[in-house]
Amino acid sequence: MERTERGIVVTLAGELDLYNADALRSALLALSAEEPERLVVDLERVRFIDSTALGVLIEARSKLPNRRGFMLAAPRLATRRALEVSGLDRHFSLHDTTGEALAAPV
Repeated sequence: MERTERGIVVTLAGELDLYNADALRSALLALSAEEPERLVVDLERVRFIDSTALGVLIEARSKLPNRRGFMLAAPRLATRRALEVSGLDRHFSLHDTTGEALAAPV
């Protein structure tokens, strides 16, 4: 995790699924409770994401006062595809890099 002037960046890696969803939920909800201007979830190193982990992202986004401040950055093809198939790509602010996410308007 990195705190910047523009928000908080959380870097996730590996597989995000049922087995680690509770830890992911705890971490993201704690950060959401801080009400940062932006909470950027860096997905560049995520190899797999299942519906449970997608649900955690939705839940964390819903806890921010300004939901547009919850951003996903650098999703790999498989992660982007999971977002598209589920229709969630239309509900999240998606960016190619964390830098773009931090610079994006909220």
